Amino acid sequence: MNAPTFGPTSYHPTKGERTSLEIKDFNLWYGAAQALFDVAMDVQVGMVTALIGPSGCGKSTLLRSMNRMNDLIDNLRINGAIRLEGDDIYGPAIDVIGLRKRMGMVFQKPNPFPMSIAENVVYPLRVDGVTDRALLEQTVERSLKAAALWDEVKGRLKENALGLSGGQQQRLCIARAVAGDPEVLLMDEPCSALDPIATAKIEELIDELRGNYTIIIVTHNMQQAARVSQNTAFMYLGRLIEYGDTKRMFTNPIEARTQDYITGRFG
Repeated sequence: MNAPTFGPTSYHPTKGERTSLEIKDFNLWYGAAQALFDVAMDVQVGMVTALIGPSGCGKSTLLRSMNRMNDLIDNLRINGAIRLEGDDIYGPAIDVIGLRKRMGMVFQKPNPFPMSIAENVVYPLRVDGVTDRALLEQTVERSLKAAALWDEVKGRLKENALGLSGGQQQRLCIARAVAGDPEVLLMDEPCSALDPIATAKIEELIDELRGNYTIIIVTHNMQQAARVSQNTAFMYLGRLIEYGDTKRMFTNPIEARTQDYITGRFG
């Protein structure tokens, strides 16, 4: 990706709120190709932050940088900083596995494991060696209730999760993500494979989870961003163009490029 001609821009949400994630002058390269340029933004605790922008603008790259999933890519190079509650996630002392436990991830397509509904939920605890039956059962109920799925599946917990509908599978994946009680939920286009009814349920769930978790969602759907988020970041060609209160962004954007994108002139 060639460097754009415009300079780095950073807008911050209303001051006074506690910051969960702090991103400072973050750059990322895939080999010789730079994908992110001087990204700087603060993500507020307990709010939903939407990342919007055209395909290939760096939204998912930035999201996957937040829990270091991009580490699995060869020839990756970064500079700058991302801090989670003050901890530099790229610092030499960071435990990457521990970091990913603090940041639950929900992917574009539902990806339940080929095991029972209950075992899908407690899988993160099983990996940690938890065997206490009462704790596992409590976690199943707590997490499925948090994902607004308990009433639909409480009589089917031993059934294979692959028998659930697509929307139910995605809510199960959210239950699995919250089972380990993370601080942040990262969602990469969580509704793109779902029908409108299932999408509405996921959006309602995001609103219910807000406050208990800091949520960052990548979406191509600007109407969805407007419905579910309190803050929105518009990205273009690997740069953060504008960031701030969602209502203000969609009604009175500061940057001409933001206005052009949200009005459909490109994208």
